[in-house]
Amino acid sequence: MKTCLKIFFKIFRIAALVYGILFAVFYFDLDGKFLYYIWEPLMIKRFDNMKRPDATAMPYSMKENIES
Repeated sequence: MKTCLKIFFKIFRIAALVYGILFAVFYFDLDGKFLYYIWEPLMIKRFDNMKRPDATAMPYSMKENIES
């Protein structure tokens, strides 16, 4: 019986810790702040510097026929 209680309280402590961490993350909007201040600038830096072909410079004969 003692081992069952020890296991139960250990699981309860872990669940309470996870709940506390998730509560803090969502209460203080840490996930949104992470996305806005860290993730988005990284993605803007990466994808704004990508080389893209100029679609307006391609002649019409080079485009694929949509009907076929």
